[in-house]
Amino acid sequence: MNTNNKKKLLTLIENLFSGKASVKEITKLFNFFQSHQSMTTWEEELGDRKTVEKRIFHNIQNEIRDKGSVRNTKSIFLKNNLLKYAAVILLGGLISYVYFKNEVPSPIQDIEVVKNNIETGTNKATLTLKDGSQILLEKGKVYKSPNVNSDGVEIVYADQQGKEMDSEIEFNYLTIPRGGQFVVKLSDGTTVWLNSESQLKYPTHFMAGQPRKVELMYGEAYFDVTPSSLHDGRAFQVHSKDQNIEVIGTQFNLKAYKDEATMYTTLVEGKVLVSHQDKSQVLLPEQQYAYNIIDKTSTIANVNVYNEVSWRNGVFSFENKSLKEIMTVLSRWYDMTVKFENKDIENEEFIGVLYKDRSIESILKNIQSVGTIESYEINDRNVILK
Repeated sequence: MNTNNKKKLLTLIENLFSGKASVKEITKLFNFFQSHQSMTTWEEELGDRKTVEKRIFHNIQNEIRDKGSVRNTKSIFLKNNLLKYAAVILLGGLISYVYFKNEVPSPIQDIEVVKNNIETGTNKATLTLKDGSQILLEKGKVYKSPNVNSDGVEIVYADQQGKEMDSEIEFNYLTIPRGGQFVVKLSDGTTVWLNSESQLKYPTHFMAGQPRKVELMYGEAYFDVTPSSLHDGRAFQVHSKDQNIEVIGTQFNLKAYKDEATMYTTLVEGKVLVSHQDKSQVLLPEQQYAYNIIDKTSTIANVNVYNEVSWRNGVFSFENKSLKEIMTVLSRWYDMTVKFENKDIENEEFIGVLYKDRSIESILKNIQSVGTIESYEINDRNVILK
């Protein structure tokens, strides 16, 4: 979390317990802490937790002690689940009530489910070999060939460094469908995590004396690249559309979906050189390079790396993302379509973490609980937000 957003959260906390927070601010704050309740990122996100708790608790004591003298206010006891839960989260169960001056959001409405065929995403991919034959890789299924092994979660290529001089390069494709994810460990030891609706083209082994090249045809991938020093100084290169990334042993995330005009390269650690046409740019850790493939423009920004790469660790972490952007991400993981019946909520922001192993109903209830959406309907593989 950047410094500016950290200050905003701390300000919201103070406003909540001084009675100054609006309903929208309260719901945004609640969602952040609800999504982080089982995580160990308190200190990372906001600093020392005990210091924050003491300050909040002090404000609550003052508010309760002075509640009789509050002017022109409507004190509401925390029977509402939203505020009651927020207090419990903020103070680890020590606080069960607080008074504040604003109206609370409406209770969660019942979900309308006509027929729910939406399944949580899982490990699955299709491996396409040199001869065009395809092999389905999925959780619980083992695949073996002379130099390749898969346990249904990842596919691993044997180290063939000694054979590089005499063997012709063969390319494989690993295609991840909507509702899937998979990991591939290349013959040089580089590990690539592939997100839903992605495809990677790569050689079964790398030729000696030549750069190690792979191509992200589309989708999103996280690369943990083995250093060039282990491969006679040969750089690792990732090509995607008309952009090329040259790596010297690093970790980075590349997002280049077919239905999105902008590609995002986010550097976690190390160093990469991003280039397209006659323009090149070196990225530093925690920088994100955004390149629009239509008008060929680009920008660089500092980002919260955790939010960009958390998908490979079983969570979606959103910070100041619109509901429309979030639903695009979720639609890929749950292989569903989303329709906004209420267009006014498309730009509503959501801060928090959604766990990828939860059902779509659980995810939507989480979003609904903080007032981002009023109600929704699930019919077959379609979600309608109202």
